Amino acid sequence: QVQLMESGGGSVQAGGPLRLSCAASGYAVSSVYMGWFRQAPGKEREGIASIDRFGTTLYADSVKGRFTISKDNAKNGLYLEMSSLKPEDTAMYYCAAGYIFTLRSPDYNYWGQGTQVTVSS
Repeated sequence: QVQLMESGGGSVQAGGPLRLSCAASGYAVSSVYMGWFRQAPGKEREGIASIDRFGTTLYADSVKGRFTISKDNAKNGLYLEMSSLKPEDTAMYYCAAGYIFTLRSPDYNYWGQGTQVTVSS
């Protein structure tokens, strides 16, 4: 059974860093495409970063240069290093796995429960 579990969310001051983790089980992160998404209250879910099986990355313009997606095949984990956080980054953050290299959420098959990130000014 495929399972994803996010961790690392919390409250942080604007300008600060935060690192999210996603533990995967039931499949190997090396065999699928992985992504990070976020959803703020009243807004649609937004794809912000994706990584393919070979380590190629894709970012939304809203986070490019501030966020870094990575994975550790040995630990079967996915990570999101966030820096220079802004209040508008406040959202529930989700990791997901799928079979297409994209930032479109409908293309992802498996989802975690999410972890909340709150950035205060």
